[in-house]
Amino acid sequence: MFHVKHRDFDIVIVGAGHAGTEAAHAACRMGVKVALVTFRHGDIGVMSCNPAIGGLGKGHLVREIDALDGIMGRVADKAAIQFRLLNRRKGPAVRGPRVQADRALYQAAMLAEIESTPNLSVIEGEVVDLLAEADGRITGVALADGAEIRAGATILTSGTFLRSLMHIGSEKSVGGRMGAAASIKLADRILDLGLRIGRLKTGTPPRLKANSIDFSGLERQAGDADPTLFSFLHDKPFAPQISCSITHTNAATHDVIRNNLERSAMYGGMIDGTGPRYCPSIEDKVVRFAEKDSHQIFLEPEGLTSDLIYPNGISTSLPADVQQDYVNTIKGLEKAEIVQLGYAIEYDYVDPRGLTSGLQVRGVPGLHLAGQINGTTGYEEAAAQGLVAAVNAVRSIWGEDAVHFSRSESYIGVMIDDLTTRGVTEPYRMFTSRAEYRLMLRADNADTRLTPLGAAVGCVSAERLTEFNQKHDALAAMKTRLEAVDLPAKTLRELGTDVKEDAQTRTGYDALRLQDCDVDKIIAFVPSLTADHRSLVERLQCDAIYEFYIERQIREVDMVRANEALTIPRDLQFSSIGGLSAELVSKFEAVQPETLAQAARIEGVTPAAVVNLLAAIKRDKRRAAS
Repeated sequence: MFHVKHRDFDIVIVGAGHAGTEAAHAACRMGVKVALVTFRHGDIGVMSCNPAIGGLGKGHLVREIDALDGIMGRVADKAAIQFRLLNRRKGPAVRGPRVQADRALYQAAMLAEIESTPNLSVIEGEVVDLLAEADGRITGVALADGAEIRAGATILTSGTFLRSLMHIGSEKSVGGRMGAAASIKLADRILDLGLRIGRLKTGTPPRLKANSIDFSGLERQAGDADPTLFSFLHDKPFAPQISCSITHTNAATHDVIRNNLERSAMYGGMIDGTGPRYCPSIEDKVVRFAEKDSHQIFLEPEGLTSDLIYPNGISTSLPADVQQDYVNTIKGLEKAEIVQLGYAIEYDYVDPRGLTSGLQVRGVPGLHLAGQINGTTGYEEAAAQGLVAAVNAVRSIWGEDAVHFSRSESYIGVMIDDLTTRGVTEPYRMFTSRAEYRLMLRADNADTRLTPLGAAVGCVSAERLTEFNQKHDALAAMKTRLEAVDLPAKTLRELGTDVKEDAQTRTGYDALRLQDCDVDKIIAFVPSLTADHRSLVERLQCDAIYEFYIERQIREVDMVRANEALTIPRDLQFSSIGGLSAELVSKFEAVQPETLAQAARIEGVTPAAVVNLLAAIKRDKRRAAS
């Protein structure tokens, strides 16, 4: 870490949050010299909100980052104190790896990664201006102390810090996180570029003192006995594993909140920004879901040695006294002490429709944006954007074409396309339902989909590529071995599958897609296979199960593409279409799209909804023709 008056780099990155650190590491892996500018060296690797990584959709992004040799997955594994695979009872395509992380371990592991990265310099300072040539090309940044950092490309990853305000009831203060400053002059400079700016909000719950909570009567939630790690390079946890606890709000909680809504920053009119619909505040929950008499709260330890509990589910902007009152109505929290109040943050973001698919600002060469500045929410979305921005910033200074991540090969591609073509009206969060090809975009096969691409563009190390190639060869050999094994119906029944006695003989690979197929029994039956082969066979089982479904999904997507220009009848009743949620019906009725393509571009409309809409249009047209 050092201070400069003037120094040249290939890439300069503003902000050392999840987007910035991922961008810095990716650019350095590609062999260029990088400056990472942050307000404070101690901010690197901070988990500013919940102490967790991954989840449904988000976990897929982390796996994809890891497949491209990124660092979030490796760091999360090292800091994980509880592993849980969400949707475990559902198909592999929608299972979401998630970890509860120790904040201190996460920050230490991230800091170690950054400080050991060759060609990376960390610079403390506040960026107050962008340096530009006469033609508008951005050539670096200026700091508040007068220093200039010149670079071939600049990446802004300023998170929630642009003109940010923190709200607790009617009280507000400047800052993008408790104890951190806001970025005002940089926000003004971005406005000077003529970019479209919007206002969003996010929030966080109060932090509670662990020894003031009565856990004795609460439900315990343990982690998985057979943990699914994020990094393809890891096979077992690094830290001791713990359990979380679960409690619920109740009628008394809701009464306290309802009686004080006018004192909430959002409901009292103090906040203009739009909040995340899929991660609402407790005030939102009480108002929007008035029919519910309770909401679940996960009491998540912030670390192995921390005395803080993160009550996931009660984010708020209510004043201090109301926060204390409603917390104390909750089972187990009757005597809970608040160590840090919950608060809302309101901040500027840049309309991502002004970006290319490489996250470069259109019409402003040399400038890329990544993370919450683009209207997203969450660590995982930010980190994935940081990686994409870095790869394309490096390629831009090399004079090479941008790398396009397609919707058919990655959740990263789905997110980038959603942002740059649809924009956002609320903080964007990744869900598996956003992907047309989600049966192909599984968390388990992220390396097969993306590691070769990463190697081709130079962001995957030789060690990672060797590891991948060995695994790829082992999978191919295992598939060949299983395809050479014939299993008649009698044997299949002995292995626990529910096939008829006269069923046809199947290969060992084909047997993997049978509903009751037990991987361990297949391994025990096939000569020379042992328990060490389990992960390979499980991976092949996922491939086998989804082969035919993927073919059908591709046909459906192609059908939608072929019918994009299809007009929607004016008298079509969206509420009569099966499979559409009330939310989507409301959006269709409000927008009244004229074509299938227009309907598909409405924010929040899922690919499955478009398929259902297409079927309804065709039925309507057939009835009209008859």
